[in-house]
Amino acid sequence: MALLKSEKPAPPRHIAIIMDGNGRWAKKRGLPRTAGHAAGAESFRKIANYCRSLGVEYLTVYAFSTENWKRSAEEISGIMRLLRRYLEEALADMEKNRVRFKFFGDLSKLSPELQAMCRNAESRSAEYDVQVNFCLNYGGRDEIVHAVKGFMADVAAGKREAGELSEQVLSGYLYSAGVPDPELIIRPSGEQRISNFLLWQSAYSEFVFMDVLWPDFTPEDLDKAIEEYHRRNRRFGGA
Repeated sequence: MALLKSEKPAPPRHIAIIMDGNGRWAKKRGLPRTAGHAAGAESFRKIANYCRSLGVEYLTVYAFSTENWKRSAEEISGIMRLLRRYLEEALADMEKNRVRFKFFGDLSKLSPELQAMCRNAESRSAEYDVQVNFCLNYGGRDEIVHAVKGFMADVAAGKREAGELSEQVLSGYLYSAGVPDPELIIRPSGEQRISNFLLWQSAYSEFVFMDVLWPDFTPEDLDKAIEEYHRRNRRFGGA
């Protein structure tokens, strides 16, 4: 049945977003980069709630990459403060919103306090349905190496045979184990590259690049990205 003009197309089951452009947003306004990250955090909150209202089952966001440690200590500290504040607020609202939290990445470089908050959020929300995945101290190449090391450790421990290795088996060692691959990956800010994001999982994702900085990203922009996704012909290698 064709959609009426007033109806929105159903969203993909899993949407991933590279939240890019916070620093440039702040620079354009003569503000410190930390102000851009604060504005970006509000955009994330707004878009996450909108995704939930649309029926998106999984939302994955690039919050902090393995390469972001190269930034100034002041900027990194500001990002971590924002993350701590968000988690404090999210934990208070978790039962009401019924959103499951997962963290993809090596959390060992975070402060013990933040690590505990992340694990607490995961455990307290484990039974909820809608899932938000935060890629935190995350890199796509690092994730694949981490998965290979996990498999090799199991082989050494006698839990696996080397000949068992397959795409499906290795997927089970990724941070995203059990999560379907994203159908749609959105990158705002005008940049057109992957930036080490979900390299394994994005093999057949549709990419939509948008010329809007992340703090200015609106639900209407998400609607446009979903509309573009529905215009694509997804053949998965077929004719």
